[in-house]
Amino acid sequence: MSFRSNNNDENVLPFPGRPTLGAADPALLKPVLIVLHQETSTPGRVGNALRALGHPLDIRRPRFGDPLPETMDQHAGVVIFGGPMSANDSDDYVRREIDWIEIPLREQRPFLGICLGAQMLAKQLGAQVAPHHEGRVEVGYYPIRPTEAGYALCPDWPERVYHWHGEGFQLPRGAKLLAEGDDFPVQAYQHGHAFGFQFHPDVTYAMMHRWTTRGCVRMESPGAQPRHLHFEGRAVHDVIERAWLKNFIAGWIACAPRAPHAGCRRIAATRNFIRALRASFKIPGCDRVAA
Repeated sequence: MSFRSNNNDENVLPFPGRPTLGAADPALLKPVLIVLHQETSTPGRVGNALRALGHPLDIRRPRFGDPLPETMDQHAGVVIFGGPMSANDSDDYVRREIDWIEIPLREQRPFLGICLGAQMLAKQLGAQVAPHHEGRVEVGYYPIRPTEAGYALCPDWPERVYHWHGEGFQLPRGAKLLAEGDDFPVQAYQHGHAFGFQFHPDVTYAMMHRWTTRGCVRMESPGAQPRHLHFEGRAVHDVIERAWLKNFIAGWIACAPRAPHAGCRRIAATRNFIRALRASFKIPGCDRVAA
């Protein structure tokens, strides 16, 4: 995986096996729905990657009263981010948000859940979400191991990724396990157009400073890493994690229809999804996708 410069001398990460793509005309691209859970939360590097591709961001915070759309017709996809709450909480907004995930699943739109968002997706799909049986957490950089399905999707996974969680989840029925870990076995999974990551590829340097300062009590939990190891780990592992995320986001959002037609939206979205992921990550058989 390498970088090269375009005519504007900006660093651009090319997709493996295909020409480098610049940002598309924003007028042709629908916004991506961004679901956050705290007043000060941001979409971090995921938001940066989507903006670089030309997608506007529609940021909503259901916890503070923002409604979620009744259909995804006006959105290219949705990302549900993390937060300090649990997918098992009884708060009305948590229950409504989990129930709402059925809409992008039914309409086959790109869905990405990060940490809490992945746990909410797992709950919607009928899987259990629970703390570690010994009370351990993952707070810092921890190794993950891509599965065969994970390597088929993307050959360049980072060896270690950033975590900030105390709960994990079962692999939902019908989902593909993409990456596994030690204390929390399910680290990444795919269910159709929906993906869930237990880790946090979205975290920027500024976000890491805030989390390790305001959330310092989490670093006293069993299994958590001390603050200085977060920054040492970032210096070693962040370049690969950042490059991997850019490639993933580009392939993930490419399945979103730009000019949807009511009669063929689902068929076109599915075909675009398969083409984009296979082409972006060199999945064998991409030349056999139906036209």
